[in-house]
Amino acid sequence: MGNEQSSSQKTEGKVDGRPVTFTLHHDESSQERELIWQEHETPSKGRLTEKDIIAALPVHAQVPDDYSILFVAPNEAVDGDTKASPVVFRSLLATKLPLAFIHHFQPTGNACWQLRADNGKIPNLHIVVSSGSGTGKAEDVWIKLLKAMLEHVCPKADSYALHFTSSEHTVTELTREVFLPQANEGITQAIILLSGDGGLVDIVNALLSSSLRSKRYTKPNISMLPLGTGNALANSTGITSDNTMGLRNLLQGITKPLPVFSVHFSPGARLLANEAREEHALHNLNGTATVYGAVVCSWGLHASLVADSDTHEYRKHGAERFQMAAKEALYPSDSSAAHGYKGRVSFQRPSSKDWVKVERDTHGYVLATLVSQLEKGFTISPASKSLDGKLRLIHFGDLGGQGAMDLMTQAYGGGKHVEDKRCGYEEIAALRIDFDEDDARWRRVCVDGKIVRVEQGGWVEVRSGVETVLDLIVDERH
Repeated sequence: MGNEQSSSQKTEGKVDGRPVTFTLHHDESSQERELIWQEHETPSKGRLTEKDIIAALPVHAQVPDDYSILFVAPNEAVDGDTKASPVVFRSLLATKLPLAFIHHFQPTGNACWQLRADNGKIPNLHIVVSSGSGTGKAEDVWIKLLKAMLEHVCPKADSYALHFTSSEHTVTELTREVFLPQANEGITQAIILLSGDGGLVDIVNALLSSSLRSKRYTKPNISMLPLGTGNALANSTGITSDNTMGLRNLLQGITKPLPVFSVHFSPGARLLANEAREEHALHNLNGTATVYGAVVCSWGLHASLVADSDTHEYRKHGAERFQMAAKEALYPSDSSAAHGYKGRVSFQRPSSKDWVKVERDTHGYVLATLVSQLEKGFTISPASKSLDGKLRLIHFGDLGGQGAMDLMTQAYGGGKHVEDKRCGYEEIAALRIDFDEDDARWRRVCVDGKIVRVEQGGWVEVRSGVETVLDLIVDERH
């Protein structure tokens, strides 16, 4: 990493052929780096902050001093366009950079390893552009950011299969028709996913719902460019910790197994779609309706606000949709009290098969999760570490609108809610809820953003430790 004790390091070099003096500043308290250069022949200066830098790649093995610095810059064409990429791809050629800069930003392996197409006519790199995710930025991010970088980084920039979603079923169909058959052939696939958590979970469910995985099955590698509303998985694994929208993670990350949990429902449960205007049967696993998740399973306030805000009008507001729905749930416009959810909740600890009953029959919030953040800054499970596979339960009773708001505000304060005596928080192996609600509105369960309505008198059971079927590319430095 160079001389980490120095606050700055200077070298004489070039930027795009022009002589410059480089200065690398390193703030040891924040661990942030900043590269500044002063041109010798003009008063022009340049500056790149760590959060904008994707990578520093050697240009040619025969020219060891030349590096291509890949970075992002603000998209000046945004101008209030919610579908425009907030940043665009840029690069410059630098000669004789400070060594500490190279050591920090040069990928440890071959930066193009996941961008190869080495299986003859079958591309093993797939790019999935989820047009409907979040506020609809995916297509512009593809053009202004990812495509531009691929064309710069790889000589065979067209050696990939490009897929645009046309419906909420596209990713599931693509997995069944393309990803699963190739995985069963033992082909190593890299999938760059421009979507929210939902796209990843669609792939997981399609892979796990199939009984056709062969002995040669090879887990696909997935890199996320997070473009959903909450982006819980990306926020929890550090993908959103810089401004590159996942490009640094793509080039500098390593593969790690994605932990998954299973959610089993009583027979009458139905998946709600198209703003709850449609109902679909769930996958049947050995006679039990089953879905899989990698982020969260909830009932109560969280599930209700996700379900209620899953409309075209709410989605225009991005992540703010959750807070808007929460305000209505906690302080209903008809001046009624916030709803208390009736049911029996119990759980198993990792070291025991015994069920522990939560000693209340009316609840405000019941949530099991594998991640630390549900959205940026909303730390629901502060003890969760990136991809540690530990399922944790957060729950509290019917506290009224203000009481629930107090705890949620503490969650935005670094997860302080778990220190509040009104909130239960611990690692679990399983969770079970038996519903005692008459109104179907209060029997909605959220699994990674998807909403399942349970029948009257029904139940749901969540279990950790499901077989991993794909690897996620993450930067282990976060």
